[in-house]
Amino acid sequence: MPLEKLFGSKTRAKLLALFFSNPDESYYVRQMTRLIEEQINSIRRELSNLNSLGLVNIENYENKVYYSANMKHPFARPMTEIFSRKPVASTNDKSVERHSVWDDYVKPVENLLSALVVTNRAPGQEGLDLLIVGDDYQKRLTRWAELVEKKQGKPLNYAIMSREDYLYRKSVRDRFLADLWTLKISDKYDPDKIL
Repeated sequence: MPLEKLFGSKTRAKLLALFFSNPDESYYVRQMTRLIEEQINSIRRELSNLNSLGLVNIENYENKVYYSANMKHPFARPMTEIFSRKPVASTNDKSVERHSVWDDYVKPVENLLSALVVTNRAPGQEGLDLLIVGDDYQKRLTRWAELVEKKQGKPLNYAIMSREDYLYRKSVRDRFLADLWTLKISDKYDPDKIL
């Protein structure tokens, strides 16, 4: 069954998926229009509905209004289970992988990536938004990171390092990597299992 039938609106279903598959993230309206590819008026209407139900938190920062999942809502856990990207046990005990917006972002460069770490750095907080591990000899990962920055609609603080450099830093317990792991991690791409 399509989720829009369950939740009454395609835009509402997309917003719930965005918020509850990324419960540590905050988004502003224009950013949401790009991420879920819906009209701004439709998004504003559904945000108002979700706010009246108490499903979203609202906070103002630097003249922007940010929305996020209200994880204290009584239905937060079921919503997270419905929209989670992590494997969820189904009724026949097989795992089902949920979709992440980063799955789409990674596709153009997945053959170059060894790993990707996406953090949920709060606005104004020190640290990285992205750690990109892979082959950047032709600067394709650099160009990709710039495109992701445009899609996200905000400047991203990112670092690109080769697989060898990452593995060396990991082996010597590099402070740079240690600091990265103190941030909230919102997503990881690790096909080579090196993280």
